[in-house]
Amino acid sequence: MKIGITGATGQLGALVVEHLKERTNASNLVALVRSPKKVEGIEARTFDYENSDNLSEVLKGIDTLLLISGNEIGKRASQHENVIRAAKEADVKWIVYTSLLKADTTSINLAGEHLATEKLLKESGIAYTILRNGWYTENYTGSVPGAVGAGAFVGSAGNGKISSATRNDYAEAAAVVLTSENNKNSVFELAGDESYTLEDLAQEISKQINKEIPYNNLPEKDYCDILKGLGLPDVFAEGIASWDVSASKGDLFYEEKTLSKLIGRPTTPLSEAVKAVLN
Repeated sequence: MKIGITGATGQLGALVVEHLKERTNASNLVALVRSPKKVEGIEARTFDYENSDNLSEVLKGIDTLLLISGNEIGKRASQHENVIRAAKEADVKWIVYTSLLKADTTSINLAGEHLATEKLLKESGIAYTILRNGWYTENYTGSVPGAVGAGAFVGSAGNGKISSATRNDYAEAAAVVLTSENNKNSVFELAGDESYTLEDLAQEISKQINKEIPYNNLPEKDYCDILKGLGLPDVFAEGIASWDVSASKGDLFYEEKTLSKLIGRPTTPLSEAVKAVLN
């Protein structure tokens, strides 16, 4: 059985490939990427979500497809539609898609494109599994070194609890699902076992460096302006600030522990994720 992985050289995709190698023979795996030369150890094919003319040819012979959502916000729904249409033409039997936690109820503005893709999958006639991934812990721990340097962690998430998990946790879950026929036509809401506020994160940083790093909660516009001042593009800065506001409403909070049940172990603790970026 051939398993195709889109974005196989990306931050999530590369981890999925490594976990799949532990669960199936590498000869069963196909990396679907823009730059096949970057791929080692498995078959690689040139694949671009935008190139709708030859996608079905590229997908021929693939039985199961992991469709990792694209990273071009605003273009993803049409890109994913290209892939799903091509998969049907190529007789792909099963598509696993990485969506967003609580996509049908969240206020996070990323949800629309994910819901559009979910709808396309359900109407495609192809067996599907939807992995509604929660926030990556790295979305916050990536800011830890800067917070240490600045003497404070800033954001707009208020007291909202965040049930994040690491990319590696989500990647392992994808590999588990892809190698089990029992997971077809299912939707999984996936999030970390541990829920924390950004104040909790600041306290964890403080504990590990033995220095007080407070959390400063800011109005959305003020936080956005800081991000822009750090050189982030306006659209991305506005997005990050708005996602924090959504977190303050509980949109990143989920307690069912479906993720840890799938992977058969607890998700990575926040303390370990913080330690990884400080060392």
